[in-house]
Amino acid sequence: MNDHLPIARRRGVGLSVLLRVAGPGLVVMLADTDAGSVVTAAQSGAQWGYRLLALQFALIPILYVVQELTVRLGTVSRRGHAAMIAEYFGKGWAWISVLTLGVACVGALLTELSGLAGVGLLYGVPAQLTMVLVVGTLIIMALTGSYRSVERIAMAIGAFELAFLGVALVAHPGAGVMLQQTINIPVTNPQYLYLVAANIGAVIMPWMVFFQQSAVVEKGLGPDDLPAARLDTAVGAVITQVIMAAILIAAAAALGTAKADGTGPALNTVQDIAGAITPVLGATWGKLAFALGVSGCAITAAIVVTLTAARTFGEVMGVRHSLNDHPREAPLFYGIFAGVLVLAALVVTSGVNLISLSIGVQVMNALMLPFVLGFLYLLARRLPEPWRLHGLRGGIIAVIILVTTVFAVYAAIMGIWS
Repeated sequence: MNDHLPIARRRGVGLSVLLRVAGPGLVVMLADTDAGSVVTAAQSGAQWGYRLLALQFALIPILYVVQELTVRLGTVSRRGHAAMIAEYFGKGWAWISVLTLGVACVGALLTELSGLAGVGLLYGVPAQLTMVLVVGTLIIMALTGSYRSVERIAMAIGAFELAFLGVALVAHPGAGVMLQQTINIPVTNPQYLYLVAANIGAVIMPWMVFFQQSAVVEKGLGPDDLPAARLDTAVGAVITQVIMAAILIAAAAALGTAKADGTGPALNTVQDIAGAITPVLGATWGKLAFALGVSGCAITAAIVVTLTAARTFGEVMGVRHSLNDHPREAPLFYGIFAGVLVLAALVVTSGVNLISLSIGVQVMNALMLPFVLGFLYLLARRLPEPWRLHGLRGGIIAVIILVTTVFAVYAAIMGIWS
């Protein structure tokens, strides 16, 4: 279990080291609590009360284990995830992984932009105008910034997600009811299992694996930075799941109508969610807190998933794919970045239903876990010593990945077939 202690002793996690290294973990975790995750957590609280609360905290170590492997791969190999798949398993498998990732990125981006459109509608801003402003701003940011500047922007915007913590605290959830419902888990109910799969898919997403590995490479981190990068990831994992729990608690406490059979009220639009959980702060401040929270998570995630799609296609095609490259040096990278944003914005303005889309995307993520986590584990076993995943640690991680994957796929299939 302590296969990296020599590195940790040689280079401790001092404050100066942490400040230099921190970023990829926090950014990807703030993006993890995206608009689709907000919808999934709110719907979980509305329909099942606190019966999915324990799952949010149980996913913290699982999320850390998965993302720690990406950090290990990136810092040691100095290559992106798709590039490593191509090297060890061939171009064919790399293209399959990239195309799978592309579907996940487009699905996620649709939920982010839909969430932002919904926030705009709360204040009477037409969806078309919101899309023009958001897409235009993100494209300009990418064209004029470096990786470090974009990372800082993403962390600053993502910090607005903490507004959900205030909403949960002010909602005054009942401790007795929370405890009773938390331990009363209807594991045989297909609708419950469907939301279990959605919550797992909302936390462990394919694009997170690709983004964080590429981010640590683009930031220039190496093996000596691994302890600090792990801490960055661990802090981010706790923050994202505390935010997810806060959203669920706020919805459950504000509505207080969830029943044991999951027949709580359906929240069909962003406006429905805002109307359900923001009255605890008053109409004006409640709506503002909700708008800031959703905007923070959606914009951060939009940056991350769009960068992931553009970078990964560039990796497999062997062309330049970095924010540190000038647009003339990496036309494909910037073209994909802008093209995906514009395409998603056009779909959003067509009037797609955010709630159905968001939960469906999370369930799709759960079904993709065997493919994504399988490659992640196999690549970690091909690293050189002393970073190779093996022994007791490798066995424990294999069990965690296997159990998570099997349960997520089973829950998703049972929920879909019900």
